[in-house]
Amino acid sequence: MEVRIGIRDVGREVTFESAQTPKVVKQAVTEALTTEALVLELEDDKGRSILVPTAALAYVEIGAQDKGRVGFGSH
Repeated sequence: MEVRIGIRDVGREVTFESAQTPKVVKQAVTEALTTEALVLELEDDKGRSILVPTAALAYVEIGAQDKGRVGFGSH
C-alpha cells in the first residue's frame, strides 16, 4: 500500500510502500497527533523506519491495500 506524507514548507512529499495495513497506519498517525508525540514513526515494505516530526506534518494520504499484484494482467 502506498503512503504519502506532506511536509510543511517542503515542495515534495515523502512517498513509500508499506506492508502495514491502512488501519495500522491511520491508527499510528492519529495516536501521534492526539498524544502530541514529537515524531510519527511508520515502516516501509522493506522494514525501514520513516520518522517525521509531527509538527511538520501537513497531511498523510493512505492508499488502498493492494491485493493480487502478481501477474501480467491489467487490473
